[in-house]
Amino acid sequence: MAHKPVGSGQLFAVTGTSAKSSSFAHQSNTIRVVSVGTSCHVAIGTFATATTADFYVKTDGEATISCGRPSSQRVVGITTGTTTTIDFPEGTGAPFAAGDTVSLTVTDQSYFDFSHKPVQSIDSTKGFDGYYNTRIVVNTDTSGVATAYNSDNWAQLRGTFEVAGITPGSTGTLYVQQVQVSGDA
Repeated sequence: MAHKPVGSGQLFAVTGTSAKSSSFAHQSNTIRVVSVGTSCHVAIGTFATATTADFYVKTDGEATISCGRPSSQRVVGITTGTTTTIDFPEGTGAPFAAGDTVSLTVTDQSYFDFSHKPVQSIDSTKGFDGYYNTRIVVNTDTSGVATAYNSDNWAQLRGTFEVAGITPGSTGTLYVQQVQVSGDA
């Protein structure tokens, strides 16, 4: 089986208390984890917390684990406030659900950017308040942004996740990397 790295990898110390990575921009359906110095239980999620009931990786072992389908969508409108409303192109939907976490990247207007914030709600009502686009509300405060969004700039909302690990008592290190997998297992 061959692995191709996707994005940057992370490492973090694991102990008898759940520890977690920084958020990952979801770009692949598989992560590779390597547990060094101890066995480890691994959880993947929006705000991950590992328990001893989660996926087990043996001492100095490795595993490839599905982290689900990556989701992203082009953004055509941003309304700032104590929550942030994101508009998607007309005729498209939201690949996200309430409770998912997302990151926004806007070319040439990085003051709109945010990372790993929860989706509060999704509105795909036809003709809602004159809008025919799908709109979502993200629980992040952008009220400090005074400049209007320039729709000529590329903006993308992408799903995010975290990886958490816990050991049965000893300490070690957990390496995590999104990968593309090819070949037979």
